[in-house]
Amino acid sequence: MLFNTYEPWKFAFSAESIDLYNSGNGDSNDSNDSNESKRWGIIGVPFDSTCSYHHGSRYGPTIIREASFGFEQYNSTFEKLLDGEFYDCGDLNVVHGNCRKTCDSLKDAVEELIESNIKPIIIGGEHSVSIGSIKALANLEDNDDLSDVTIIHLDAHRDIIDTYIGEKDSHATIMRRVHDLNPKELIQIGIRSFSIEEKEFVESQGNITSFLAKDLFDDFDTLLEKLDSLEGKVYVSIDMDVIDPAFAPSVGNPTPNGLHPVDVENIFEALASNEAIDVIGFDLVEVASDKLGDITAVLAAKMIYDFLTLFA
Repeated sequence: MLFNTYEPWKFAFSAESIDLYNSGNGDSNDSNDSNESKRWGIIGVPFDSTCSYHHGSRYGPTIIREASFGFEQYNSTFEKLLDGEFYDCGDLNVVHGNCRKTCDSLKDAVEELIESNIKPIIIGGEHSVSIGSIKALANLEDNDDLSDVTIIHLDAHRDIIDTYIGEKDSHATIMRRVHDLNPKELIQIGIRSFSIEEKEFVESQGNITSFLAKDLFDDFDTLLEKLDSLEGKVYVSIDMDVIDPAFAPSVGNPTPNGLHPVDVENIFEALASNEAIDVIGFDLVEVASDKLGDITAVLAAKMIYDFLTLFA
């Protein structure tokens, strides 16, 4: 039984069941070496207790799953069948109002997946929950940090201030908590809103690379070249507000002049064609709506569907 989860319903095309204790490949001593694994496990995290503008991302996992049933198993964008091995493990039993306890529970759940050679896909929920998954992956590294992992962060906001309204654990501080784990590199894509403190912090660090949305409008190829140059382990975190609100209005903090959905398809394709990297985890967060059929949820489901098509 996956730690502290329940099952509302499953993402489309996921396997019917999962036995974590009999699903490892080969010797049990190698069960948490997921470098060659293409097996993925979805965990929903219906938590939005630190959001500062638009509540509702706690409903994201449910409406994204519902929207996923609108797609064919054949992905016409990439001319590929979604027939990889992935499971939907249900939703985490979150502790509403307590970000740290919720993220600790998620870390335990993700560790259980990794022990069975299954990589995590997290559906939020607010962006703060990403740290639970990322900490679990950091704990696998020799130095208990992210010094061998590149974090790719798609977002309208830097989310890298140290504290927000006196809190260190928040949707607005998530990438600072990730940076505290010493990533090999933090690549921020689609950024268009940040404080002067965040600007100064990013400029003072040698392991943060930024691609502002306004620059990508004129030169997207530079980003694709950067993704093609990456090596080693990669974790991808997507805040849905990276997309322009004309396409994705139901998010926690909508910000004009964002990316086009096709831009994300091109990013996925660039990563999938780079044989020098191993994508070890993925999260998609901040769909803030309780309406079934919401256009933002449909787009979010499409992104997860595309990711699974290429990486499962």
